[in-house]
Amino acid sequence: MAPIDISPDKPVLIAGPTASGKSALALMIAQRQGGIVVNADALQVFDGWRILTARPNAADTKHAPHHLYGHVPHDQSYSVGHWLRDVKPLLSGQRPIIVGGTGLYFSALTEGLADIPATSAEVRSAADALPLPELLSQLDARTAQQIDTKNRARVQRAWEVLNQTGQSLADWQDQTPPPLVPLASATALLLDAPKDWLTPRIEQRFDLMVAQGVMEEARAMHANWDPTHPSSKAIGAPELMEFLNGTLSFDQVKEAVIIATRQYAKRQRTWFNKRMRDWHKVTMPMGDAVDVLKF
Repeated sequence: MAPIDISPDKPVLIAGPTASGKSALALMIAQRQGGIVVNADALQVFDGWRILTARPNAADTKHAPHHLYGHVPHDQSYSVGHWLRDVKPLLSGQRPIIVGGTGLYFSALTEGLADIPATSAEVRSAADALPLPELLSQLDARTAQQIDTKNRARVQRAWEVLNQTGQSLADWQDQTPPPLVPLASATALLLDAPKDWLTPRIEQRFDLMVAQGVMEEARAMHANWDPTHPSSKAIGAPELMEFLNGTLSFDQVKEAVIIATRQYAKRQRTWFNKRMRDWHKVTMPMGDAVDVLKF
């Protein structure tokens, strides 16, 4: 692999599947060249689940400024649009090193995002009540061609946009503003984590979380647990609640969390390989970073 030039004058983007070493790489670059570390993980934005979502710990944040970690109350909603608004002021100061596993955040950052009004509770409720074929039948042909029509979430989102605004999702996307960080203006790194290397790390991560106090964290969240909160989508959160309720054993929780994390990593790899073909691939483990990254 030819060395990848890491310019101290350009933003650095680091994407990759869960447990692939993204945060460690971001911190290393910040320590060598300076800059701030900015979160691009949709679950690490919430407070409450620091250990479970593998947010940087106090030791990490002492070595470099970290932003957009745990800044959203766990019972609030948070969208890609919210994240773009939060990240924008962080792009004009110290060089940002933006790191995370949420592909939609990176695509919005580097490709732009249409400023579509939020969906009302009434429209969302009406959409929830309709079967997928009926939602799909009401979409315009151009929108239907641009989305995964087997994915209910994507189809419902398009239906909601049409019924909320009177304008199709495809038309809204045609009005997408310029991206905040065009890909050509950044150093974009995609960590390529082979399954046989990543799986043992995923298995070890759960034990590490237990050692760090994830069970105590779960007990603190238990009193206010609500499965409908966006933060409750954190891998392992529902299972930990079931353990505290006495419906799952510890071993069952561990197995479920490991399986769910492996499945999530697989989905991430598939998405990244499809959408991030122009990013610099860094095969993990990368060994001595000096051999791969040129500072």
